[in-house]
Amino acid sequence: MAARPIEIGPVGIRTARTIEILRTERGLSQRQLAARVTALGHPMSNTALSHIERAQRRCDIDDLAALAQALHVPPFALLEGDTAL
Repeated sequence: MAARPIEIGPVGIRTARTIEILRTERGLSQRQLAARVTALGHPMSNTALSHIERAQRRCDIDDLAALAQALHVPPFALLEGDTAL
């Protein structure tokens, strides 16, 4: 049976883009951000982060909370695409 393609909606795509923008604004590589997230107790590889940023993997609520904490923004900022924080 073939795997069903992952469908990421507009909020997921906006969230993925916001994560990437905030990461680069803070001068972090994907590896560095993934390490921060892992240090917070939510194991994440840089490959998983890359897939999230490219909207090839869903960002679940635990990912969202850990990424927001690692980027020092409220989780809602990632959903809303508020990169002016």
